[in-house]
Amino acid sequence: MIKQNMAKKLNNLVYNYLKSKNINEDLKFSIEVPPKNINADFAINAAMLIAKKNKTNPRLIAQELIDKILKEMSDLVEKAELAGAGFVNLYIKNSVLYKELVTILAEKENYGKVLNNNEKAMVEFVSANPTGPLHIGHGRGAAIGDSLARILKHLGYNVTKEYYLNDVGNQMRVLAESTEIRYRQLKGEQVELPQDHYQGGYVTDIAKRLILEDKNIKDIDFKAESVKDIVETIKNDLKDFAVEFDNWFSEENIASVKDNLGQTQVDKACQYFLSKGDAYMKDNALWLASTKFGDDKDRVLKKSDGKYTYLASDVAYHKNKFERGFSKLVNLWGADHHGYVARIKACIQMLGFNKDKLTIILYQLVSLLRDGVPVAMSTRTGEFVTLKEVVDEVGKDACRFFFLLRSPDSPLEFDLELAKKHNSENPVFYVQYVNARCSSIVKESKNRNDIIRDINNIDLALLNTKEERDLIKQLSAFCDTLLLSEKLMSPHCFTAYLIELADKYHAFYEKCRVLNEDSKLTSARLKLVESVIIIIQNGLTLIGVSIPDKM
Repeated sequence: MIKQNMAKKLNNLVYNYLKSKNINEDLKFSIEVPPKNINADFAINAAMLIAKKNKTNPRLIAQELIDKILKEMSDLVEKAELAGAGFVNLYIKNSVLYKELVTILAEKENYGKVLNNNEKAMVEFVSANPTGPLHIGHGRGAAIGDSLARILKHLGYNVTKEYYLNDVGNQMRVLAESTEIRYRQLKGEQVELPQDHYQGGYVTDIAKRLILEDKNIKDIDFKAESVKDIVETIKNDLKDFAVEFDNWFSEENIASVKDNLGQTQVDKACQYFLSKGDAYMKDNALWLASTKFGDDKDRVLKKSDGKYTYLASDVAYHKNKFERGFSKLVNLWGADHHGYVARIKACIQMLGFNKDKLTIILYQLVSLLRDGVPVAMSTRTGEFVTLKEVVDEVGKDACRFFFLLRSPDSPLEFDLELAKKHNSENPVFYVQYVNARCSSIVKESKNRNDIIRDINNIDLALLNTKEERDLIKQLSAFCDTLLLSEKLMSPHCFTAYLIELADKYHAFYEKCRVLNEDSKLTSARLKLVESVIIIIQNGLTLIGVSIPDKM
């Protein structure tokens, strides 16, 4: 938490500096880790921002800030220097690094945790229609959503992971018909399956199961039986992918279940809009006046044939979320839902809720490669490569890690052969190997009787090489990565962080022999290695990747 502590003190310092100059500004300056060619721990641009607003020399302001920093932050800062047009480069004291190392060793899996947040947050993700198995696009959404939920939980949120089952509407009718036709075909009837129906072999498997149960066709609810089998498959595939939901919410709950007045939740949401003057009848259809709240055109809630649209159900579902007490909603949608964002935000505002309480993450598609060559994503029958196929080939860990290598809004190329490699070219192997190597060192150290185990009796000041210092700084950046992931609403920050941590560790390993003749130095370096194990394990846990101690 070094950067966070620095930021807090620097913000107070700059605020007081502005006040002393009678400058009434809320200055949003940055505290960054400078490029690798600059030998400093942090750099701030406050002087240049102040100078721009007041048309003064930024280097003069920077020098004044340096004087104040050295005087008021001497407990943290060893040195502060003027750089370039007015940057201030900061060098933190080694004692600060050692203190952070002690904190990591003491807090272990709780390092970086926030205890007193407890805001109720719902992360709704995957939510694939129960019409077939999950494909790799759904897998990317699953990895992002589950990892983000883990990160938010670490930051103190009371998180619920929810899967929304769209088990109402025309697609369910078509699914039921598809299963019934396959059932009849297996019974010997001459009946064709239309091209616009579900062609996948899984539909035939459902029909086979129903035949084995020897039920009379008149007693079979083909929709319920189809959804049951498909949802079971989805749950199993997600479990193998280390994703389990706290709640499975059926659309039928809001679209079909009626209260004692004979109304569904969808009915009540639409009536609410009518009562507020935010909906109107036109051409025998019910329209939502969503343009009043930022949408590009008004939308149909109820068609002239009396059937509700998907929007009506989605509005009722989001209303239900708020009414269950969730104050932070996170939805993960495929990028093809881009045009739906403004619409649903407008609806939330029209319902009387704060639209900023909803964050919608749009994630791009995945393209498969094999040794750099594109792989066909679907067959002649239109069946996509399933999540299960990819997990079975490359493993859950590689699959999750690769899905998180890019921010959700970036397209992702997934090379199957690279994901299977057991060398440093494969990023998940590269990171996991750090834990295995560290675990091996700790295990070997148990044969030594001259090693000091009590942190209070270890001289951490012996950790004074550049590689050791860089490694401790990277360990402390775990907390910054948590906050960055929350700010960006993306767990890809952690794969990047862990790869950089692995880089720093391997550099340390090459230059600094841990188990050596000097027992005091060995003791200090062992504590550093133990800290690496803690942070690697914390980071991999947050993205749902396993932590092998042998590889």
